[in-house]
Amino acid sequence: MELWTALAIGFFGSFHCIGMCGPIAMALPGKDDSILSLLTGRLAYNVGRVVTYSMMGALFGLMGHSIALAGFQQSLSVLVGIIIIASVILQSNFLSSFKQRLGINYLYERLKKLISAQFKKRGITTLLTIGLLNGFLPCGLVYLGLAGSITTGSILQGSLFMILFGIGTMPAMFAMAVAPGLISLSWRRRINKTIPYIAVIFGAYLIYRGIAFGSMMH
Repeated sequence: MELWTALAIGFFGSFHCIGMCGPIAMALPGKDDSILSLLTGRLAYNVGRVVTYSMMGALFGLMGHSIALAGFQQSLSVLVGIIIIASVILQSNFLSSFKQRLGINYLYERLKKLISAQFKKRGITTLLTIGLLNGFLPCGLVYLGLAGSITTGSILQGSLFMILFGIGTMPAMFAMAVAPGLISLSWRRRINKTIPYIAVIFGAYLIYRGIAFGSMMH
């Protein structure tokens, strides 16, 4: 898996993530701190998110490694690509039902309560903790990143994929935390319209990659 795709998904997808995580970023504690403390705190928050993404990437990379050892890596790539494209086509009804069955909505509510409790505190550790928890929030773009990490077939590569994905999201999320008005709503909406196309292109790439890899093996 080419790791540059992780940066691209993270960067373009971050404008979609602003819808869910933007309010958290804008409401982070420490607004009255000095500029240096403010910037350091917002950096800690974003680092926390990336750390969580890296751990999830390692876990999904491990899963992919196990599947690769069983000889199904190319099939996995094709299957993940099909799932990504199908999820874009089926959209809300399918995803809502799927999330309900997996208990993702319950997880989301629990995470919101844990994050809310942290807002009563202050300090770098608090902001880092908020970022760590924020990284677990259910998000379609994170799922897309994890789909990429599982197809790497490697714990290290899976973790690195999600680290780069997280780094890709940092410019937009950092801007929302420091200067909320910098990214206009109309511009975010224009970027958001491209997200389904990015997902479909990525899904098609995974399908092509799986088929091409299978051809080379024969």
